[in-house]
Amino acid sequence: MDTDLPHLTGLDARIAERIAPTLADLGFELVRLSVLGRETPTIQIMADRADGSLISIEDCEQISHAVGAVLDVDDPIPGAWSLEVSSAGIDRPLTRPKDWDRFAGHLARVELDAPVDGRKRFSGIVLGARDGHGIMRLDDGTEVALPFERVRKARLVLTDALIEASAALMGVPATVSEEGEEPAPRRRAPRLDPQKPGGPKPGRKKGGTRH
Repeated sequence: MDTDLPHLTGLDARIAERIAPTLADLGFELVRLSVLGRETPTIQIMADRADGSLISIEDCEQISHAVGAVLDVDDPIPGAWSLEVSSAGIDRPLTRPKDWDRFAGHLARVELDAPVDGRKRFSGIVLGARDGHGIMRLDDGTEVALPFERVRKARLVLTDALIEASAALMGVPATVSEEGEEPAPRRRAPRLDPQKPGGPKPGRKKGGTRH
């Protein structure tokens, strides 16, 4: 199973470990997972198809129901919680070494927890992953190796080349709306407060699909 997400620890890591096999069985991969909030925590899941293409609203709903069923049984969070599933989007985060290899040649921005060469923020062309580092070529032509354990966030920059590459992967025309929006907006299908075994609890209800 693919849970190669460097920053996951504790509850996040436990949930990722539980749901990764289910996602794999459905043909999806976990891109990012986080648990937000305390009173009624929200489990946010970002996923892709195994081939790296974006998922649809229907895919989000399928993942939501399947993952929700797993978490109902495993019960990692006491009390009420909600589940939100989304596509990684075109200008997606780079959370795994394989993402750095898959999107080599595209522009990205990276922010670190601790500086490298006196800097915490970098922008440049992704060159791939090597020996626990993400490799980038900066604007001045120099290459920098960024340790994955220091990466706070890394995200692709939306460019014409990235749109074309994503469209080719999805088999659709590479077009942008007149308003300049992404051709494939990020989609979300939250599943609110899933009912756990033993009957409903106060305040639990299921939410609809939004995008």
